[in-house]
Amino acid sequence: MGLSQRSRRFAPLALLGVAGIALAGCGAPGAPSGGGGGSSDSKTVTIYGTIVDDEAKLLQQSWADWAKENDITIKYEGSQDFETQLGTRAQGGNPPDIAIFPQPGLFADFASRDYLKPAPKDVEDNANKYWTKDWVKYGTVDDTFYGAPLMANVKGWIWYSPAKFKEWGVEVPKTLDELNTLTASIQSKTGTAPWCAGFESGTATGWPGTDWIEDYVLRQSGADVYDKWVTGEVPFTDPAIKGAFDSVGKILLDPNYVNAGFGDVRSINSTAFGDVAPKVADGSCALTHQASFLSGFYPKGTDISPEGDVWAFMLPGETEGETTVTGGGEIVGAFSDSEATQKVLAYLSSPEWANSRVSLGGVTSANNGLDPESAKDPILQETIKILQDKDTTFRFDGSDLMPGAVGAGTFWKGMVAWINGDSTDAVLTQIQTGWPAS
Repeated sequence: MGLSQRSRRFAPLALLGVAGIALAGCGAPGAPSGGGGGSSDSKTVTIYGTIVDDEAKLLQQSWADWAKENDITIKYEGSQDFETQLGTRAQGGNPPDIAIFPQPGLFADFASRDYLKPAPKDVEDNANKYWTKDWVKYGTVDDTFYGAPLMANVKGWIWYSPAKFKEWGVEVPKTLDELNTLTASIQSKTGTAPWCAGFESGTATGWPGTDWIEDYVLRQSGADVYDKWVTGEVPFTDPAIKGAFDSVGKILLDPNYVNAGFGDVRSINSTAFGDVAPKVADGSCALTHQASFLSGFYPKGTDISPEGDVWAFMLPGETEGETTVTGGGEIVGAFSDSEATQKVLAYLSSPEWANSRVSLGGVTSANNGLDPESAKDPILQETIKILQDKDTTFRFDGSDLMPGAVGAGTFWKGMVAWINGDSTDAVLTQIQTGWPAS
């Protein structure tokens, strides 16, 4: 899709389910490789990841000067078939030196199978110094620290027009109740639906809806319920999860509130998620819920700033002042413990690398040594501040933590069915069937 940041859904990544299949059944030594192989050259380090196209060029640019200064050659290759190919190569004994994992669940699967090397002390020290405990936890498997985070993003932004808010005499809400009041107020003042939404994303259609639900589960029920939900201890049929669906439904299932500029409620499923941006920019849509990468979908020349054409506020919590967010990012793991590999790992976990990459544009990091001013995009600057705030409760995107049969399967499909009119109870029961029996 060409989205900046790792919340992209270029293909349904199946996490533990497909990873297990790939590792168990695709490892013949003669299997085709899917990326630069590990190097026997002590000065060469191979890295394999999901980052492709222009972003891959920026990634390589971010470490080019450092690599030259340290006399290390870094060979990067990105693939949208990363998950299957990495499993094939690990099983066949031909992994890269380093892999950039797009989800903690996939990272943990490889670590638990003893494919990954525990992180060097320099990397662990950097993680403990520059990342919150929430982030360090995602790199820890069975009490062993295997890898530091790389980039990060925050979801749950509500995009709007500051000029329209001023014209209507409304303000940014500070609680979820105030958000509902704001929605009703805009509808009353304008006589049109305030919200626009798009769930269409090819084979990944439905994922924007899962982001809505995840945001509400975390804010309404707290981190403990959220953590149990993504591991299956709290089922989809639990009242806490149904409560999140009911709250989201007050907006997304109300024909008076959606789908501004596109049609009725069901048009959400046929509207591409990026197509909502121009509608916000031209004023025909007052509000939309999407991650920071939506900034890349606004028409050229759109002023994205607090006093500009469009801006965004974070979806509030139940009470004023809460900073509880969902998001995504990558974890870096190593299949090699060579000296050059360890040096590269330490650099990638450092503030120096974070500032280098963020200054090139399009991404953020949760590294506390990152200067927010390194980001050129003002919404990314705000994202960095949220990520660095010690009072922020951060949880990884729920569907990326669930088994692939659920997170990239029944959950996505369930959101589509829900928008199409299936009852909440029926949808929750169907999503739950995706969970593995054991």
